[in-house]
Amino acid sequence: MGETAEARLKRMAMRSWRRGTKEMDLVLGPFADAHLAGLSEADLQTYDVLLEENDQDLMAWILGQSPAPPALVPLLARITAFAETRLTPRK
Repeated sequence: MGETAEARLKRMAMRSWRRGTKEMDLVLGPFADAHLAGLSEADLQTYDVLLEENDQDLMAWILGQSPAPPALVPLLARITAFAETRLTPRK
């Protein structure tokens, strides 16, 4: 028997907040809290794949220091835009 939709979202949120590096916790955790429940099934599958990546690669992709795998680019762009709006000081 597979996991329920609720259990899946809870697992993904937990993995978003407990990455291994504080920087990725602060990028993925808030994104997961704000957007996981509203993602399409295709985006949830992509997010699950993204959660399997190591933090150093994720951070390099988000910062534009190295190219991300094409399948992850659209979702990473959304995550990056969300993080930028959250982390950019307001004037």
